This record gives sequence, C-alpha cells and structure tokens, in this order.
Amino acid sequence: MRASPRGRLRRLLLPLTAGVCAVSLVGGCAGSDADSAAPEATRSDSARQGPVPRATNDLQSDYQTVIKNVLPSVVQIDASSGLGSGIVYDAEGHIVTNAHVVGDEKTFKVTVATGEKVIGASLVSAYPQQDLAVIRLDEMPEGLKPAKFGDSEKVAVGQIVMAMGSPLGLSSSVTQGIVSALGRTVTESRAGGGTGATIANMVQTSAAINPGNSGGALVNLDSEVIGIPTLAATDPQMGDSAAPGIGFAIPVSMVRTVADQIIKDGRVTDSGRAALNITGRTVVDDDYRPAGVALVSVARGGAADKAGLRVGDIITKIGDAEVTTITSLSEALADDEPGQKVTVTYLRSDARKTAEVTLGEI
Repeated sequence: MRASPRGRLRRLLLPLTAGVCAVSLVGGCAGSDADSAAPEATRSDSARQGPVPRATNDLQSDYQTVIKNVLPSVVQIDASSGLGSGIVYDAEGHIVTNAHVVGDEKTFKVTVATGEKVIGASLVSAYPQQDLAVIRLDEMPEGLKPAKFGDSEKVAVGQIVMAMGSPLGLSSSVTQGIVSALGRTVTESRAGGGTGATIANMVQTSAAINPGNSGGALVNLDSEVIGIPTLAATDPQMGDSAAPGIGFAIPVSMVRTVADQIIKDGRVTDSGRAALNITGRTVVDDDYRPAGVALVSVARGGAADKAGLRVGDIITKIGDAEVTTITSLSEALADDEPGQKVTVTYLRSDARKTAEVTLGEI
C-alpha cells in the first residue's frame, strides 16, 4: 500500500472574490558574439556572462514549442462560484476538468487561451469519486484544438513537465518543474467544495500550481498531457500555507478512462475502483483516538456481505494496512482492483476476527 504524503491537500479552484491583475511578460535575449566584442562599460550583465550554452538554447526552444502547441487546448472555466481550468478533449467541444471545478452547477462560461472570446458550456457529467468531470462547449471556436494525450506508463521521475492553466485567474499561465514522484495516493479535503475523493497513482510534481490551476494540463516536452493538476499540499506548521513545489495531478490514464465513458454513455459505467460495498463511520478508543471504521450499512450481495461482515463490525486492517479512519480505509483500498482478494481484520463484540473478501466495485 502506498501512504499518503504528510500535510494537508487543498483543491485548486480560485474563488471569484480573489483579485485578478494584469501582468506583462518580458523575455530577455542572450548576448551575441558582437556583444562580446563591445567595450566592457557598454555591455549588459548577460553579455558579460558570455553566450548561453547551446543546451540551454535547445531547452528554451523546447519550452516555447510546447507552449505554442498546448495553450490552444487549455481553457479557463467560470463556474460562478470560482474559476478553474480545463483541457479540450476532442473536436466535438468536450472539455475535461475537475469535478470540484464544476461543483453543483450545470452551465459555465469558458474563456479560450487568447482571452478574446467567452463561450457557453454545459455539464455532461461529473464523477466526484475521481474528481473528474466533462463539460461541452456550445460551439467549437476557430483556433481551439484537442489536446494530445500521453501514456501514463512512460511518465518517469525526473521528467521535465510544465503546468498550464489559470492560476489566480491569470489565464494561459505556464510554470515548469519535474515529475517528483509517481504512484501517490492522496485524499482531497471536503472543505471549501472539495470532493473528499481518495485518488490513487497520482503524479507528484514540483511545477508551481495554485488556485485556478485545477483541471488544467500537466504536459511533457513532447507537448503531451500526462495529467490534470488537482491538489496542492499545504503545511499545517506554516498556518496551512502552500508547501512550495508539492502538487499532484490525476494521471492521464484515469482521465481518459473516465472521460471516454462520460462522453460515450453520459456517466461512468466501469470505475475500475475496488470497494467493500459498505458505508461506515470512524470510531475512537477510550483515549478518543481514531481506532477503526464501524459498518453502518452493508450492501446486500456486496463484497462485505458475501464475506460475512455485518453492521456493527469494526474494521481495523485491510491486509497489512492499519485502518483507523474512513480516509485510511479508502487509502488502503485505493491501489486494489475489483475482484482482488484481501484479508480484512475486524472486531465483533470485542473479539478480533478476519475474513477473506473478494472486492467489489464502487
């Protein structure tokens, strides 16, 4: 089982009450050989440092190519309660984003990368369990194009990536970093409109992501989307301020699985996510510390029911993973698959028991 990262996680939806400012981006140029021949007193600091190495020029060119290729596929979504980002999924005007960006709303205003046109859109379906949603534009404007999606199997730690979206309402913003880790299991807070979803196999990145980046694109240097920025870590010891360089993106494999089903069937028909088919609540011990999950209801014919679990049982372990809260139960199941067998340890009338459970599906 993969453990959740320490600290808290916040969704990346920008409240509409936040201020939006205009900025001017100015690029600098490297010194040329002619600059090197100029008198010392008239040369710029960059010129005195000598020509930029060829490798640096190549990387800069790669960045600029990716931005040119991908930005026409990234939009800003106004859900009236907040601003988020989205990715053009196909030529029919479907946009994939986070479920917490769309919230409970059905219609939206979408701004294209150039910022010159606002287009109406409507909800196709949301899947809060994976914090994903699909909306559809009322029209597909000229210049907007579907994104190119990569392969999750080829994503590697250390890979250079760029995050594109509308952080703090600044549309078409780009930051860069690397893939810091793979396979993270994280749980989103329900506070402030979060879905509370536990999401497995997330991509951790050092690329700066901020409120408003939710639903945008994490892309590689081949101009391929490899994930959707969704969560940013916060540090409780720093007053829940952002923990720099620790963000998480939903992997492209899950994005495509969910989006394809929503577009085809109007909803997710096969989640691929394991479940015990129960509802439960966290219980505490005599010292008021979380001590397990008590079963409040057990779906008839579901995984737990077939294994003999019943209302009132308290689950304390899934395999070797300790279960103390509802969240830790979700995290213990996050990497498992429907049909997989797991050993569930539970308490019944203070007696410790185990059961082999064939997992069901959410």
